[in-house]
Amino acid sequence: MEKLQFERPAIKRIETGMPSKFGMRSTTQIISDIDNVLIKDIIKDYGSPCFIISEKTIRDTYQDAYRAFSTKYPKVQFAWSYKTNYLNAVCKVYHSEGSWAEVVSGFEYDKAIANGVEPTKIIFNGPDKSVQDLTKAIKNGSLIHIDHFDELYSIIELTGTISERPKVAIRVNMDTGIFPQWTRFGFNYENGEAWDALNRIMVSGKIDLIGLHSHIGTYVMIASAYGVAATKLADLASQLYIKYNHVIKYIDMGGGFASKNTLKGAYLPGTDTTPSFDEYANSITSALLRSAIKPENLPTLILETGRALIDDAGSIAGTVLANKRLADGTKTMILDVGVNMLFTSFWYDHKITPAQSFSHHTEITKMYGPLCMNIDVIRESIEFPLLKKGDNFVISRIGAYNMTQWMQFITLRPNIVMIDLKGNVNIVRKAETMNNVSANEIIPEHLK
Repeated sequence: MEKLQFERPAIKRIETGMPSKFGMRSTTQIISDIDNVLIKDIIKDYGSPCFIISEKTIRDTYQDAYRAFSTKYPKVQFAWSYKTNYLNAVCKVYHSEGSWAEVVSGFEYDKAIANGVEPTKIIFNGPDKSVQDLTKAIKNGSLIHIDHFDELYSIIELTGTISERPKVAIRVNMDTGIFPQWTRFGFNYENGEAWDALNRIMVSGKIDLIGLHSHIGTYVMIASAYGVAATKLADLASQLYIKYNHVIKYIDMGGGFASKNTLKGAYLPGTDTTPSFDEYANSITSALLRSAIKPENLPTLILETGRALIDDAGSIAGTVLANKRLADGTKTMILDVGVNMLFTSFWYDHKITPAQSFSHHTEITKMYGPLCMNIDVIRESIEFPLLKKGDNFVISRIGAYNMTQWMQFITLRPNIVMIDLKGNVNIVRKAETMNNVSANEIIPEHLK
């Protein structure tokens, strides 16, 4: 017979009939498994903390996004955003679903090649492309999205030494009604800079202009903003056809779709406020279909969706290290998951859930990570059950950016496992060891 969990006596004010500001009771539900694999078993076999990726969730989310767009527009192509999560296993799942690769560095470009992506199906974005990067991409026939005039001039110069013709698009920034307006990347639409860049490409006669690209921001929760962006890109495409009789082959709407995470300071949870894939798709495809582009010239619609495709598929399981109270009486919980491996804690109120049965007494709790840094805060304030040392928990929707922006700082980075469609647990990145940290260090002779 299992021993019942001890519940310490607690005094709590009764507020009969008083709902929360959302009109409901504050309740916590247990997450004891992911894809029918017990959290306790994963921690036992792979250590705590441990990142967990659900292959089923990746595929289900991708297929939902593709359905939303492909049922509303005749030519749709997704390109997986490598910077969002460039674990090889994750990338290969997306590529197996038909997604191309979207990269923003030479490192990511080489990773996509190593993952078996055809070079012609790699989109090379970003402001930092070296001459070596550009040369390789041009020779391989990859799609280069030009970010600034200096990059454009470098490509024109390279055409004098490379026989292959560069295949390019330009990135366009614009006012879509959202704040902050991203004007750092690409050429501005409103001041005519984008049209100037397009004219320079066309009159050079040395470059194949095949696309237009926009990425209006990150975690964009207003779907209509994408309709504004698509309208302005379609206008540029129409002007090119009128002036040069030139047909654009694709319009790339970038990424930035919001996941179901809740931003810090938000009144309602992200699950209630985030637009669906269908809402984003309606806004974008309607703008393209009602534009002046002739039906026979409709461009392929490319989407570089990252966060919204992967966030739900990632979790991290961990262990409570201790409970304590601050000088002002605030209850705190110390976890073995810190901001060094959960970077998105700085802007999300992540969902945190016990992984075993728990007391239904709850208290406002501040959750710290294990780092010897005061900024190591996973949740500033959460109504949470009274877990004890050694209890386990799950932090959900952490698939985006945490496994690319994490740091080796104070603690070693843990195992990452993927649960496949058959329920098997596979290590996709082994936990770090001291050798991983020290292997590249060189001690000067006089200090040996």
